[in-house]
Amino acid sequence: MFKSVLIFILVFLAGFSQLSAQDHSRIIVHDDIQLIHLKDSVFVHVTWENSEQYGRFPSNGLVIIKKGEALMVDTPMDNATTRVLTEYVENRFNVKMVKLIIGHYHNDCMGGQEYIQSRNIESIANSMTIAKCREMGLPLPSRGFDDSLSFDFHGEKITCRYFGGGHTFDNITVWLPEQKILFGGCLIKSINSTGLGNIADAVVDEWDITVQNVMHEYPSMDFVVPGHGDFGGIELLSHTVTLVQSVK
Repeated sequence: MFKSVLIFILVFLAGFSQLSAQDHSRIIVHDDIQLIHLKDSVFVHVTWENSEQYGRFPSNGLVIIKKGEALMVDTPMDNATTRVLTEYVENRFNVKMVKLIIGHYHNDCMGGQEYIQSRNIESIANSMTIAKCREMGLPLPSRGFDDSLSFDFHGEKITCRYFGGGHTFDNITVWLPEQKILFGGCLIKSINSTGLGNIADAVVDEWDITVQNVMHEYPSMDFVVPGHGDFGGIELLSHTVTLVQSVK
């Protein structure tokens, strides 16, 4: 009898632990800003905007917190929201924002770059992104790279890499190998997406090949975060390939 009860308790606790591990807590900053705890010290920041074409829609980025410092992947779409998010992270977690990684030149990646510059926060981008910013008169990221850039952020290895054109000609991915987290940005579509969204600047002919190259390089992923919509797993990449090929 005692043995049966013990087995039941162990099974229950194992199930509870698994459920807890999958329960991603959500911090509501205000109606248009949320932080979702993804894994370890990694959060997804979600911000909402309104547009005539798409209505109210969310955009995603990452916040990584390590040893009193924070790194952001993509800003919200404007300086004011970027400031609120940055100051909230710094005050809530008692950290200092020190780096930004920019996924591509659109404002859902670097709309808050002017605020980032005013804080002297280092911003990292593909060299093609920097050239496009210079052409368009946008605030310039402070550090560029060509094909890839890997660095250590207080024990968290981070790899920024350009795999080819897709949503834009300059879009990159950000990979956290220890966590097996891929930030695909707008190169990757959410599982609920039924189309490619804004393709005004897209390189549709390359897009599926680019995503397939990402899948080949990172065959094992725990989480994939798209530029818009819910995060998921590697199925988001194959879904994106299917969407692109249906357009091609």
